[in-house]
Amino acid sequence: MHAFIDPESRVRDAHHDALRLWLRLFTCSTLVERAIRVRLRREFNTTLPRFDLLAQLERSPEGLKMGELSKRLMVTGGNITGLTDQLVREGLVRRQPISGDRRAFAVQLTRKGKHAFDAMASAHEQWVIRLLAGLSVAERRSLYALLGRAKAAVRSVAENTT
Repeated sequence: MHAFIDPESRVRDAHHDALRLWLRLFTCSTLVERAIRVRLRREFNTTLPRFDLLAQLERSPEGLKMGELSKRLMVTGGNITGLTDQLVREGLVRRQPISGDRRAFAVQLTRKGKHAFDAMASAHEQWVIRLLAGLSVAERRSLYALLGRAKAAVRSVAENTT
């Protein structure tokens, strides 16, 4: 794994506290994501995008159209097609025709895919628990509440400027 250049290291005391907060959040998120990417590759020989696609399908047993997957994962349709093709070849997902629409189909987890995802999701949960184990229960709850307030504030401003 290459050395991680901490985005927060760019911060100076003269920077606004909002900028310092953003860079700290970004750094924390990046550190967690990198740790999860490494573990997914090492323990399941998979990638975070594949895990994310399987997670979306697990939440929607009836399946999702490719466009909906693209929207939920915020990636291009071409990326979704490539990932789906790989997962179909491995027997983890299937494409099911949608009645009444000859050109559309729903992507669904297969039994093998559900089993594989369940194992990954269980491990993922344990990794996150270990990564945040340095915080007390009270600290995690407080941070969760504060981040909820930050999320609402950011969403409010973002929605009013678009």
